[in-house]
This record gives sequence, structure tokens and C-alpha cells, in this order.
Amino acid sequence: MIVRKFPIEHLDPINLLGQNDSNLRHIERSLPVRITLRDGTITVSGDEDPVSSATRALRELVDLAERGKVIEEADVATALGLPERAGDVNGNGHGRLAEAYEGAPGYAFDRKNVRARTPTQAEYLKALQDHDVVFAIGPAGTGKTYLAVAAAVNALRQKKVERLVLVRPAVEAGESLGFLPGDMQEKVDPYLRPMYDALADLMSYDKMRRYIELGVIEIAPLAFMRGRTLHSSYVILDEAQNTTVRQMKMFLTRMGENSRAVITGDVTQIDLKNPDSSGLVRIQTILGAVADIKFIYFHPEDVVRHRLVRDIIRAFESYHAHQNGQGEDGVGQSLDPQGVQGEGAAAEPPRLDPKKDPSL
Repeated sequence: MIVRKFPIEHLDPINLLGQNDSNLRHIERSLPVRITLRDGTITVSGDEDPVSSATRALRELVDLAERGKVIEEADVATALGLPERAGDVNGNGHGRLAEAYEGAPGYAFDRKNVRARTPTQAEYLKALQDHDVVFAIGPAGTGKTYLAVAAAVNALRQKKVERLVLVRPAVEAGESLGFLPGDMQEKVDPYLRPMYDALADLMSYDKMRRYIELGVIEIAPLAFMRGRTLHSSYVILDEAQNTTVRQMKMFLTRMGENSRAVITGDVTQIDLKNPDSSGLVRIQTILGAVADIKFIYFHPEDVVRHRLVRDIIRAFESYHAHQNGQGEDGVGQSLDPQGVQGEGAAAEPPRLDPKKDPSL
């Protein structure tokens, strides 16, 4: 039996351990160790190898908490996945988890501050800062759209761009709106509501309404983008899994001078009749090798909504895995075929030939 101890009385225990010591319980579920907290000291006991792994992870989390970060489940999962290196057990080699957050921008708005809550979010914010085209692929609740809107509003505020264009496929890729009551604006508004909600969370309603009336902020269905050229604009395409390859090409070729584009979506929630035709699925092959285009992959651990959302996503992943990768809706695509977050292109499936594939 190996026992290791280290003090944490200088830290807010809630920030480090989570509600009801949930972060410690996460480590205990992952490793065969027992972790206790008494008199401001964490004690880890068990066999040598798992105790060393748990201690290494805890030191990473303590180092991160000392820098003011509230530890979340994604931080625990990342710390547990870090490989051993010289000095870890003695406490001299940690700090790699904290390094993941270094350089990630944070934003202060009228209503709230926005910062990365998971390592993947930190990588995403850095990509939004450094790349002209960014794809964010992953499950619901990971902050893909919200952080993109925050980066866009910040760019507008700093006069790096002159307008924001927030785009969504309405209803489905076919944009079938005819059966809905009202004029065109009344038809599409319900499907663009998440965009309005994100903006309203970052600025006052009066400012948002004024920007929309002046055309500084435009929220529109994807079909309205055809034939346009967008200069000095920050353009966000949300729910991109419901675009076709043709629509994806149309959207990406709208970019003009001094413009940026962010494309977000979840390839496990495709509403198209043929999920394999999703532009978000195919674009990983088509643009994977293009310089200055960044792909960021989110995972269930990055969910920042209610904790049950993570469990629900994992349950569906298990269901699809049990169905040999094909759920009842025929969707079985992986979020990150390489198993590496944000390492550029997805795994290399067969290349599409524009001469043979009419969808291109």
C-alpha cells in the first residue's frame, strides 16, 4: 500500500474539488485508488502505479487551481490522460495542463466575461484568434457557437471587422419554409433564435437591436448568402452538419477581403435524409490539407451545460457503438477520427473526385 499526501489549504476547495468532491470521485472512478481530504490535506492511497498516476493528475489540477481556474470535468479528464514524464512524482514536472490555457484570450462584455472553461475551448479561442477559417465539430453544449459569437463581437468592438453575419440552415438543408405561417422573416426567425440568444447574453438588448437595424449585425438563413461577397466581416455558420457540400462551398466562397469564417456543427445530429451527404462530414477531407484552415474537435468532456448532458451524450455514443456505428438515423461519424483534439484534418478517407462526384 502506497500513501501520498499534499496540502491544499491555500486553495478554495470548491474550485479544486468541485461540488461534493466530484473531481476526486472522477479520479477514483478512473483509477483504483482511494482519495480523502482531511485538515486541508489530500491523501491518495493504493498500489504504486495508480497512486503515482492519481498524484500526477492532482498536481496538475492544483497547479491550475493556483492560477485561478475553477477545475471542471474536462480538466480532470485531461490531467488523467497526460503521460508520465521525469519529475512528475516529485512535483517538479507538472504544469502541462495549465499550459493548455496559456495564450487563450478572454473577453469582458457588457453583461458578462467569457473565458475558456476546458482545454479544448482554450485551443478553440486561440484558433479563432490566429486563423481566418475555423471549423468547430463536436456535441451540443460545448460552447462552439457561443464562443464564436463572443470572438466575433469582440472583433467588431475592436474595429477589426465592420459587421457580423450569423448564418444557419433554416429547418433543414432544403430550407423548406413554405409550410410555416407569416412572411419570410417570421418563418426563419425561430430557427435563428439561438443566434439572438447568444448576442443578447453579451450585449444590451438596445445595442443589439440598433446594430441589427443598422445592418452591422445580420442574422440570416443560409439560402440568403448565395451571390454575395462579404468584405471586412466576421461570418459564422452554425448547425453546419445540415448543409450539403454545395452549400458549404457556396458559404465558404462568400469570404471577401479582411473577413473571417467560423463553421460549427455536430456530425452526430444530421437532419439530412442522407447523412453521408453532409457538407460538414465531407469538408474534413476536402479542406483538411489547406493551410490556415483549423479544425477543432470537441468531446463530451467539454460539455459545459448541465452535467447530465455529458451523460446523455455518452449514452448515445454507447448506443451507436453497440449498433456497429450506425444508429437508427444512420449516423455514425466520429467527432475526431485521429483521436487528437485540434490536430488539423480528420483521418484520411478516400479523396472525393470533383469530376466523378456531382455534389462537388
